[in-house]
Amino acid sequence: MSVEIRVPVLPESVADATLVAWRKQPGEAVNRDENLADLETDKVVLEVPATTAGILQEVRVAAGTSVKSGELLAIIVPGAAAAAPAAAAAPGAPAGGAPKLGPAAQRVAAELQLSNPAIAAAAKGGRVSKSDLLAADGGKSANGKPASAGSSAGPGGAARAAAASAQSAPAARPPSPARAPGVRGERRVPMSRLRQRIAERLVQAQSTQALLSTFNEVDLTQINGMRARYKDGFEKQHGVKLGFMAFFVKAVIEGLRRFPVLNASVDGTDIVYHDYYDIGVAVSTERGLMVPVLRNADGMGFAGVERAIAAYAQAAREGSIALDDLTGGTFSITNGGVFGSLLSTPIVNAPQSAILGMHKTQQRAVVVDGAVVARPMMYLALSYDHRIIDGREAVQFLVAVKDCLEDPGRLLLGV
Repeated sequence: MSVEIRVPVLPESVADATLVAWRKQPGEAVNRDENLADLETDKVVLEVPATTAGILQEVRVAAGTSVKSGELLAIIVPGAAAAAPAAAAAPGAPAGGAPKLGPAAQRVAAELQLSNPAIAAAAKGGRVSKSDLLAADGGKSANGKPASAGSSAGPGGAARAAAASAQSAPAARPPSPARAPGVRGERRVPMSRLRQRIAERLVQAQSTQALLSTFNEVDLTQINGMRARYKDGFEKQHGVKLGFMAFFVKAVIEGLRRFPVLNASVDGTDIVYHDYYDIGVAVSTERGLMVPVLRNADGMGFAGVERAIAAYAQAAREGSIALDDLTGGTFSITNGGVFGSLLSTPIVNAPQSAILGMHKTQQRAVVVDGAVVARPMMYLALSYDHRIIDGREAVQFLVAVKDCLEDPGRLLLGV
């Protein structure tokens, strides 16, 4: 008896999805729970797992087609012929079978030709990420540390890692092909679902909100000193690096406590004040910008913030981030400085009412106690909805954030 493979139930806010690519072709053997295809919504990439082991007999929908919940995608003929024997349970793997691989991890495993035991050994909590597989396969570098994706350690390590990285996500902006001098060409490439959604949200924000921006600059001397003093002990104790973002998240929360209208949103003719702090942190991926949300960020310590951001960033770039991780949020932070931006005006992530933009840190000449000295300076930009946020509140909020960053002891004392 054949088994039908249908589109999984899509989230309530998602009407349809695009079948991006088939990971298996008709006639190929598949294992139970193996990913057959990738579905792209306007927010996340979803997997279509095989519900039984057997042979993929037929695909009913071509890549690039829009599909809805429950739509028939493929037919599997159950049987003993599976793609490979199920890996024996290993420490960290679920007791009932092989560990679960996301779309990016499956592509890396295939590219690196990893055996099932090697995949199972890399499992952490029953799921294997791309970085887990690269770490499991990579040779040892000269200093004895595992080779990174860009390392050339091990036979063919650089080539394999580069190929794996290239296949980890679809290229949103394909490179221009080589052309003869003087030849003028054009290419038409459809927008991805995520890019369409980003475009829609940005236009919506600019057309429905009265956006205005205010600027300030912050001296990061104190934060740089704290990171230099405590970074090794912090990483050793918490297993995560002490970055800048935790300081900014904490400073933003302190500012929102003092000026709660920046944590509010507009609903018709009402202002909805949120008595919680769900802070969105923008993450750049190959598919476009995503903004995962740190729920109840005021209850997180510095280590909790850094750990959550690192996990969200990895999941976003591997295409395994959940839709719930991207919804909601009462305020957002975006960091264009990682790409070299010196100053910009970020657009508010509606229905939120404000967003903080971080920028590149530069040594600049500033006057301190009457003397000209070089300090690590960063420009800050606050874009806000002028319908409910007055300039006075916006400026005072940004000054409060600046004060907390220039004197981090305020974050501990609440002053």
